[in-house]
Amino acid sequence: MKNKFSSVFHGTATALVTPFENGKIDYGALARLIEFQISEGIDALLINGTTGESATLTENEKKKLISFAVQKVARRVPLIAGTGSNSTLQAVKLSEYAQSAGADAVLCVTPYYNRASAKGLLEHYGAIASAVSLPVMLYNVPSRTGVNIPIEVCSELSRIENIVGVKEASGNISYLAKIASVCRGLDIYSGNDDLILPTLSLGGCGAFSVLSNLMPREVGNIARLYFSGRTKEAASLQIKLVPLISAIFCEINPIPIKALLAHRGFCKEEYRLPLCPLSKEQKEKIIKALDVV
Repeated sequence: MKNKFSSVFHGTATALVTPFENGKIDYGALARLIEFQISEGIDALLINGTTGESATLTENEKKKLISFAVQKVARRVPLIAGTGSNSTLQAVKLSEYAQSAGADAVLCVTPYYNRASAKGLLEHYGAIASAVSLPVMLYNVPSRTGVNIPIEVCSELSRIENIVGVKEASGNISYLAKIASVCRGLDIYSGNDDLILPTLSLGGCGAFSVLSNLMPREVGNIARLYFSGRTKEAASLQIKLVPLISAIFCEINPIPIKALLAHRGFCKEEYRLPLCPLSKEQKEKIIKALDVV
């Protein structure tokens, strides 16, 4: 019977940025950001995800980043490690490392560029799940990977004991509803800040948020209000944040959110190529959107 694992978290997880300074990871800034998140009541944290510019990090940097976050979070909230890769072997190895380092769960994106078949996806995620005893979460983001996990693949993967959830970032509500209908043993999390409430209304457990890097309490309140039965207030808050959410996706994530974090003094406005800073006009636009909220 599926399954002995409880939900990794209910509510909001921040997909943390990776601060840089002079080309290296700025662990001081990351430590401050983690403390800010926890003090503001965030429900969980994701390290080494898309928002963390994981595609530009070396294997050693990823390992050090995961270990640092585990130690800094110190079990105060669940710490999820992004361990996905377009190489199954690499995803397995990093997932094994995350487990040994003390992460609470792993989030694995669908293999990008390779564009795996349905059978390939089953074998890829099956290999990761077999290699660790941690909860494994699927990450469906076809705009970046070129692959949308078929509903029947989600259904079959949901039968694996330690595959417990999916971060759904296709932006397709119909697809999300079908997952909710077919994959009863799979916790669903929104991967889109503008679809947190719709995801919750279809039985979702919460969201992985980009905006919560800057506003963890405000974004987290969408789920808190919904779960406490205050649906209209949750809807009002979701709608209120839509202009700012649109602004932070005016360019490729995490460029705008990092610019706003730098504006507020959390980190340097530094990226790794091919990501690069916003234009002056774009930056003024997103700062104006922030000031209105």
